[in-house]
Amino acid sequence: MATEKTNRNLPESSHPNKIGIKEGMGYMLGDAGNLFVLTYVSSFLKVFYTDVLKLDTKKAANLFLFTRLWDAVNDPMWGAIVAKRKPTKDGKFRPFLKYVAIPLGVSQIICFFNIGRFTSNQALLLVFAYVTYIAFGMLYTGMNVPFGSLASVITDDPDGRTLLSTFRTIGGGIGGAAPLLIAPFLIYTKVRQANGETYNVANAKGMFLFALAMGILSIIFYYSCYFTTKERVPSEAEPQVDMKKTYLGMLKSKPFIILALTGILISGQLQFASLNQYLYKNYFCNTNLSVLGTIAQYLPMAIMIPFVPKLVKRFGKKELSAFGGFFAAAAAILTYILKPSQNNPYLFIALLFVIGFGYSFISITNWAVVADVIDYQEFTTHIKSESAIYAVYTFCRKLGQTAADYGGLMLLGRIGYNAETMANAGFVPGVSEGILKVCTAIPAVTYSLIFLLYVIFPLTKKKLEPIYSYIRDYNAKIKEGEAQSDAE
Repeated sequence: MATEKTNRNLPESSHPNKIGIKEGMGYMLGDAGNLFVLTYVSSFLKVFYTDVLKLDTKKAANLFLFTRLWDAVNDPMWGAIVAKRKPTKDGKFRPFLKYVAIPLGVSQIICFFNIGRFTSNQALLLVFAYVTYIAFGMLYTGMNVPFGSLASVITDDPDGRTLLSTFRTIGGGIGGAAPLLIAPFLIYTKVRQANGETYNVANAKGMFLFALAMGILSIIFYYSCYFTTKERVPSEAEPQVDMKKTYLGMLKSKPFIILALTGILISGQLQFASLNQYLYKNYFCNTNLSVLGTIAQYLPMAIMIPFVPKLVKRFGKKELSAFGGFFAAAAAILTYILKPSQNNPYLFIALLFVIGFGYSFISITNWAVVADVIDYQEFTTHIKSESAIYAVYTFCRKLGQTAADYGGLMLLGRIGYNAETMANAGFVPGVSEGILKVCTAIPAVTYSLIFLLYVIFPLTKKKLEPIYSYIRDYNAKIKEGEAQSDAE
């Protein structure tokens, strides 16, 4: 009892697992590595499939759908593997950064290998696409589940969790912005028509070389994260994992269910935004606009990063996310209503910036919210289930990506996008207007749903206080027990 009282009464600055900027920067590097490969694959692999390999849009859509169905097996499998792994001197989760980094980087590179140079057979092209994309997806999960779980064992300090989430957002911004800002200048070739107008077409060699650069950078950043982080919160020496009980506990948890639904919508919207590549290419006829679109997406986050941790302390993560969701939804609905004209792309970019401002509150606090839900599950069930929860959350985010990829490509097909003709064309009446409609209607619906879910999310600032206290006392007891065991 004396230990519990002492821990509860410790001043905030004396939290036993307090971390600093150095640890946050180390964790930041890991998510930059994640996003180097994920953003490039998510944003440009569809273009590679349709415009380089010349795969039919429906077949490409079915590919994304099938690979995500496989994730229903793959992600819980990785969750169980990670959960049952015994901690070593390097910890429970950090070793994955070391062992999975190189296979993951190589798998991403191979996805962009132009096998179309050797065959035009659609069946062979599809087999290649299926095998390489599934391999990438499996390895990415094998990295992302332990990496995401790592945040919950680096520290159990609420302020430290917010710090990690903030730095993870910075890392995600670096890793996500790099492909989106640089790739358009390297992966497209400008073509001039007989009438003097120009448009851009995908360049197979440029796409592969950029994949090579992203793969190498991801490996370097993963290893940097490994060497600059430490697991402070103890993991069970002999994990007693009842996966059935763990997953049933998630299904009964309102915070987890809402977290899972927001994960589907957030990830789905981020993935759906990759369709803007077709908008820039075939509506505005200027792929360089994607650079401005990326700046509009990430600049608001960069501006808000210094302020959000202080706002979280005052108002709470759920409260800020609900505010941001409302702001983003309002701006997205306005974009759909205004329908920026082909000759006025900067109105579209400006509205993207406003949406990005609202979304920044959600993005910066998201991973701290995930850690809160992990703590809530431990508080209510007394089961440590970081990796299992993170694996299911990862799967939910992939479901959102699936809906975006499959639905987006199917919608492109419905409005008349044909890879054989549109890959080497600019503005096409009817089809191009349809692309604009799709790229503005879906975000309006998605951001509205995200806002409503955060309104009903139950983990308010006040309700989290006893949970933090319980987790802190529980971890202190484990450390005290380990210390006594070592002394004996």
